Amino acid sequence: MRELDTEKAIALLNSIMEFELAGVVRYTHYSLMVTGPNRIPIVEFFKMQATESLTHAQQVGEILTGLEGHPSLRIAPMEETFQHSVKNILEESLNHEKKALELYKILLDTVSDASVYLEEFARTMIGTEELHNIQIKKMLRDFSGNGI
Repeated sequence: MRELDTEKAIALLNSIMEFELAGVVRYTHYSLMVTGPNRIPIVEFFKMQATESLTHAQQVGEILTGLEGHPSLRIAPMEETFQHSVKNILEESLNHEKKALELYKILLDTVSDASVYLEEFARTMIGTEELHNIQIKKMLRDFSGNGI
């Protein structure tokens, strides 16, 4: 095994933590903006996403501090499109989840063959984010008629 680049891992974990905290804000906002006949299950979905993002941020923060890093107090930048149809919100969610997947893949590349624990954590998070991508794509199918 190679030596873990702790400094690089800490910086990346901080970026992931900021991104996950932005997810808390994003998904909470979405849960408040949903209207229409399917509001209740979609609001519950977004509330669960917000809670999960907070859990992910906390998990990442625990790992970060375990590596003797200092967790950031920032959240990642968020764009507000002011487009609040369910379709628009789901498309924005899919973009967010794709970025999260990308960040966890970078983490996996950074820690591979250097830390079994971090490698397994990154793989687990990649699986989770892939599932979110699949779920949101399935939710969007009704809006496109042909799948995404």
